[in-house]
Amino acid sequence: MSAVAPTAEAENAGRRLYWAVADCWTVVRRDLAHLARQPSIVAWQLGFPLVSVLLFVYVFGSAMEVGEGVDYKNYAMPGMFAMTMAFGFMNTAVTVVVDKERGVTDRFRSMPMAPSAVVTGRGVSDLLHAALDLAVLAAIALAIGWRSDGGLLSTLWAFVLLLLLRFALIWVGVLLGLLARNQESAGNLFAVAFPFGMVSSVFTPPSAMPDWLGAVAMWNPVSATANAVRELYGNPLPTGGSWIEEHAELMAVVWPLALTAVFLPLAVRKFQHLGR
Repeated sequence: MSAVAPTAEAENAGRRLYWAVADCWTVVRRDLAHLARQPSIVAWQLGFPLVSVLLFVYVFGSAMEVGEGVDYKNYAMPGMFAMTMAFGFMNTAVTVVVDKERGVTDRFRSMPMAPSAVVTGRGVSDLLHAALDLAVLAAIALAIGWRSDGGLLSTLWAFVLLLLLRFALIWVGVLLGLLARNQESAGNLFAVAFPFGMVSSVFTPPSAMPDWLGAVAMWNPVSATANAVRELYGNPLPTGGSWIEEHAELMAVVWPLALTAVFLPLAVRKFQHLGR
């Protein structure tokens, strides 16, 4: 009897895991199908990185000095990679709100599916979108003359760290989308995303900022990822000499793991209690 019970319990756990993964993949397929049927979204994903590079690197960058003899695009492009990953949580939040307003979320909740599938499916789908955004931005960077001098493995690890940041912020976007009342309030999240992305080392070294603002910028998770990928790419780094800047690669892992540990359970819990 004692041997049978654990076996049955293990089978039930395995069955629950299988359906959680299967239901998650169903949600991902649904999101990818919607993307394929909306070419305007694909066009936006292709066009926005190009406009961002032209604006921040060539318009604003023409007046930026980050070090003697430093080509600004080699400093800015890794920051652009990190900022693109950071700003993506706004798209997640808006998508979640749209599904909620159209009744899609309630329809999912009424189905016999794993409670976590909608949230995790949204996360996997957004991560695939982020990989596409990053690929487009990297192609644009190569076209304007940016290069990675860090070797193949370091370059690949840098892209993993960028996607890790995006993965962590997905759960922030899901939670904010579930908390937002409507699309208008979700659109106001730009007021949060803009300083989060800009008050960082993305476009200028924190050492060039006022002391208090530079401290905020240095401890920004976006700065940790931006500085880590700069180091891995062999691109110019901020020269503040602070502990957080010297351990950027470590913090580029710690920050996303901490954000995921906090916001993923909160997002799943909020989805399970939606409407109560």
